[in-house]
Amino acid sequence: MNLIFSHIITVCTGNICRSPMAEAILRQRLAGHGAVVESVGIGALTGAPADPLAQALMLERGIDISAHRGRQADAGSLAGADLVLTAETLHSDWINRRFPSLRGRVHKLGRWLGDKDIADPYQYPRAAFEAALAEIDASVEAWLPKLAE
Repeated sequence: MNLIFSHIITVCTGNICRSPMAEAILRQRLAGHGAVVESVGIGALTGAPADPLAQALMLERGIDISAHRGRQADAGSLAGADLVLTAETLHSDWINRRFPSLRGRVHKLGRWLGDKDIADPYQYPRAAFEAALAEIDASVEAWLPKLAE
């Protein structure tokens, strides 16, 4: 697989639920192809670990995200991104307003699934995390053919 995008950043609000799960799934799916996959939040809980429910769901898939720590989206964290995948329209708008040089590289993760927003499961029960993860999975699958030539 020859990647078109080699530096991908996933974005949500706090960088402890959706974007770390999306980052881990993309990293797993693109393993061995030289991709750099990271995640940030527009209102990150900087330094906080991934939510326990996100960690549990990912561990059930054999993916350990316990080392993840929340990072704020800023010029430094977004520098060099070929593709920025956001969980919601408000994330895309926030990035495009603050970093106009990224326009054209910012897209919703759910773009190929009817431009769907992925609901924030933070402080909701496990079922909300499962629903978000199912949407992330489907969105990543839809993006994979677009990431390589």
